Amino acid sequence: MHAEIKRHAWEQIAAAGVPALSLNAIAKQMGMSGPALYRYFAGRDELITELIRDAYRSLADTVRAAFDSGADLAGLAHVIREWARSDPQRYFLIYGTPVPGYHAPDDITAISFEVMTVLLEACGALPEDKPATPFDAHLESHREWVNDHPAAATTLHRALSFWTRLHGVLSLELAGHFSGMRFDPNLLIADELNDLLTQ
Repeated sequence: MHAEIKRHAWEQIAAAGVPALSLNAIAKQMGMSGPALYRYFAGRDELITELIRDAYRSLADTVRAAFDSGADLAGLAHVIREWARSDPQRYFLIYGTPVPGYHAPDDITAISFEVMTVLLEACGALPEDKPATPFDAHLESHREWVNDHPAAATTLHRALSFWTRLHGVLSLELAGHFSGMRFDPNLLIADELNDLLTQ
């Protein structure tokens, strides 16, 4: 029953976005009363939380498996891109516009950080041969977001740059902003990665 409810929720999200998600509409589609559905999810936010948790868990497991199988930073970029392209609505649920009035519980943040942990490990394996920047110095005293991870500031900077560049390209690609520009996003991502890795 939980799986069927979530399937209908994803269909609603694909059709009208997360703000339009309605448990009563899902109940109607399933031939149930609204109160009957609330036996499975206490409310819309609880359903959203489970969808977000599922999405982050899937991404974290995918990225970890790829890294443990030998994927380098470039390989991880392609793994994340394929994961995003396989289900754009799932991607936008966790990396798109925040849902108004919704606040994710702490365990969601912990799962999302598993992805960053892998990126920090991949970046930490790269040579630290570039000069420190003002942002590197800033990161030395602003490390709360990495939960005391021991990575050097230059590694934190490289992981952040990877994360922001990749998601910038992915968000534009999945939203269709490249469709009329007639260039190959694969080559754009490759150039962004090459630029990042040779800095």
